[in-house]
Amino acid sequence: MRTNTAAARARTLLRLPEGPVALATLLALAAAGQVVVRQPSSTNLPAALLLALGTTAPVAVLRGRTLAAAVTVTAASALSLAPFHTFTAGGLLSLTLCLYVLARRGPRPAAALLPLPFVAYAVATPADATLSTRLGTVLVAAVAGAAAGAGLARRAQDAALAHRSTERAIADTLLENAARGERARIARELHDVVAHHISMIAVQAETGRLATRDLPPDGAKRFLAIGDTARTALTEMRRLLGVLREDAADDPGRRPQPGLAELNELVDTARDTTGAGARLIVRGPVRALDPGVELTAYRIVQEALSNVRRHAPGAAVDVELHYSEADLRVRVRDNGPSPPGPTQDGSHGLLGMRERATTVGGTLRTGPARDGGFLVEAVLPSPPVTASAQEQRP
Repeated sequence: MRTNTAAARARTLLRLPEGPVALATLLALAAAGQVVVRQPSSTNLPAALLLALGTTAPVAVLRGRTLAAAVTVTAASALSLAPFHTFTAGGLLSLTLCLYVLARRGPRPAAALLPLPFVAYAVATPADATLSTRLGTVLVAAVAGAAAGAGLARRAQDAALAHRSTERAIADTLLENAARGERARIARELHDVVAHHISMIAVQAETGRLATRDLPPDGAKRFLAIGDTARTALTEMRRLLGVLREDAADDPGRRPQPGLAELNELVDTARDTTGAGARLIVRGPVRALDPGVELTAYRIVQEALSNVRRHAPGAAVDVELHYSEADLRVRVRDNGPSPPGPTQDGSHGLLGMRERATTVGGTLRTGPARDGGFLVEAVLPSPPVTASAQEQRP
């Protein structure tokens, strides 16, 4: 515990600008003092002092030359431990720090190999050696291996965290781009629907002004104001959504936005593409709906059929439309295998369908069907369309 605390303080000191030099100086003084106290008049004192410096002084260049410092400290520690038996506490701390930093930043093979001399020496310690010698060699081998292992483990953990962060950032970016693209597509389609109605307001205002007999001047001005307001609103809306209208130029391939009348063709195409059964089931009295609601229902069915082709190829599909006075219920159910685990509501297709349903004030529910397969169910409010609105349908 004390060794770990000292190593943590040493790593903190290393982060300072002059930290490595200061730490190396402290460790060298401590190691030299320990050597002098142990053998003040020994003939091996100069060699022991030199080895004490060799086990501690390289810490000064640990930040810039990690591999060289670790190799030097390891070699000096091995010599101090084996022939001279003068290994110090400062040398042990220096060895721990160098091997840990090498494992975190330097070559992995070197970090794995440098502790091996100490392990070999601990194994080869003579049986007649003193208890303190045997315990010391085992301690040094254990600390060296633990330092290198801890550094390698922390390095792997940091790499895994960085990899997960990168994957998460990529996934968030893809999801954001898909959502932005879907919103842009919805905006373009709603622009087509709303622009048609605003244009009809301007046309009817002009027609009412010209067709009404004995129209007072004030009434004519109001009709003109209605037409001008509608045309101004149409211009501003087109200007606002112009950046989304990449297809604003003349395109001979453009056609009116699809509605429920085109569902038969969509289901037939799905049947011909997959070769599996696909049925369109209609319940309740069929009636005209708002173009925005019809477009939303069509796109939800289109995306649901695409999901079936991607995730349950060959599965039969039922597309159901249930008309009521207050709403339109759209159900798309396949008989493929139920998806494992919880439904991924954050997927691109489901996100787009949910945003489309919300756009017209509806709701969307997705998940495994009761009898197997996958179910997409949307409830779209659809009050009756007035006769004048039916005449304006594109």
